[in-house]
Amino acid sequence: SQTLRNYSKNICLQLSPHANREEWERRQTCQKRVGFPRTLVQAEALDKICALDLVITLNIPFETLKDRLSRRWIHPPSGRVYNLDFNPPHVHGIDDITGEPLIQQEDDKPEAVAARLRQYKDVAKPVIELYKSRGVLHQFSGTETNKIWPYVYTLFSNKITPVQSKEAQ
Repeated sequence: SQTLRNYSKNICLQLSPHANREEWERRQTCQKRVGFPRTLVQAEALDKICALDLVITLNIPFETLKDRLSRRWIHPPSGRVYNLDFNPPHVHGIDDITGEPLIQQEDDKPEAVAARLRQYKDVAKPVIELYKSRGVLHQFSGTETNKIWPYVYTLFSNKITPVQSKEAQ
């Protein structure tokens, strides 16, 4: 969402308000990634360029993730993504705009999604423990974005001072 993107731009300012421009630009690149770092090696590499003071993890039940991800269908030429629960095509299996067939990628099939989620859990656990031990990890649990997001937004609002854009001044 646009609000999340606006907050992500401000996270770097919170990390080092006294950083020079070169350092700011270097640190900014690490803040624009959602879902990063995913491995301990990535976390250690990230430590070399910036010190995180806010890390968020969403605890969503395995079955919920598997169901949502395996209900994703795409229109390859355009990159349009449909979800049979949240954004279904008007006609099942057909792109709304072109009328061309949609496909389900191999990685989005239930068996593949389940395997990816199991692997992710094993790899992410040490990363989560690292940030938990540093006291910067904030965990949110649930199954619905509209119920989790207000808590995430409140955390951001309390931790990050919004930066006024030039247009607003």
